[in-house]
Amino acid sequence: MERIIEDGEGRKLAVRTLTMRDRLRLFKTLGPELSLNEPYVGLAALAASVVAIDGVPNPFPATEAAIEHAVERLGEAGLEAVALVTAQ
Repeated sequence: MERIIEDGEGRKLAVRTLTMRDRLRLFKTLGPELSLNEPYVGLAALAASVVAIDGVPNPFPATEAAIEHAVERLGEAGLEAVALVTAQ
């Protein structure tokens, strides 16, 4: 299920709950070392759950660099908004 939320910067974020398959893909992308880093996995999962920002698609990250880009693009305001909605 996809939900549209607004972050602290006024951007519209399309967010969906990660499936087990998504989580497996994320762990595979992170590799064995980063998969054990809970804070990193948490931020990566938040970023991966955003499918669009202001209507612009945010593809599922397939590389570590893509995860970092998604986190950077969302920034603190975006990640906080996603964390609030996914915690419910």
